[in-house]
Amino acid sequence: MTFRFLGTGTSVGVPQIGCDCHVCTSRDPRDRRNRCGAYVSTDSGAFLVDTPPELRIACLEYGIKRVDAVLLTHAHMDHIADFDDIRRFNTINGTRIPCDPGSPGANGRTFRIEGKPLPCYALPDTIDQMHHIFPYISDRGGAMGLFRPQIVFRDNVEPFEVAGIRVEALKVEHGFPCCGYLFDGALGYISDCHVIPDETIEKLRGVDTMVLNCLRVREHPTHLGRDRCLEYIRRINPRRAYLVHMCHDFTHEEWLGMLPKGVEPAYDGLELDI
Repeated sequence: MTFRFLGTGTSVGVPQIGCDCHVCTSRDPRDRRNRCGAYVSTDSGAFLVDTPPELRIACLEYGIKRVDAVLLTHAHMDHIADFDDIRRFNTINGTRIPCDPGSPGANGRTFRIEGKPLPCYALPDTIDQMHHIFPYISDRGGAMGLFRPQIVFRDNVEPFEVAGIRVEALKVEHGFPCCGYLFDGALGYISDCHVIPDETIEKLRGVDTMVLNCLRVREHPTHLGRDRCLEYIRRINPRRAYLVHMCHDFTHEEWLGMLPKGVEPAYDGLELDI
């Protein structure tokens, strides 16, 4: 399993619009933090974790051409805003159907694309919210072409398998319907929370790799600050841990100087072999 961070920043991204602080003006590429998302791939498939605003840019930058499923943590806009671009993978995964060049969707070609719907796994509440935010989502394309995502929503209440990986949704508290994920019992991913219940800690205990949100040093009502983040990591006791959802308070190098051995700030584009 290969895990790539597509974004590691907070909801407004780093640099922030109109900010001249030392982080937002840093020349270190690790200090440019797009909104949180991830790409997981194996020999048998690949999937996205969330569809943040910069998803299209990340797919182009990192050469992502295969997506077989989408997993959502929650329906805040910094995690779903580019969901519409999933339709491109409906096309890539689709089937060429011979047709008359003048028929709908052919655009002068001798074939049209019959898009392949993608499964999208999420909490039941998140699925309901997605239908309200993107009311045009369907499991079928439009008569004139693939102008909307073709999605089959599936709840993640029970563990499931995608790309040969066993996936289990994790309960967290974020002040909004939200979850984390455990992949093959080896990698825990929680991008947004302010409390991790004891039952989730037990499921994560001793994982190889833990990815956890750490907005800043100071406390926040819906995200973890540094001290509580590190306390959760201590309780989980992973071999290594990476921080995400970071704001513009500190540079990558400054974070490194404030964290214990085995814990690092992640950065956009970082790839892990699990």
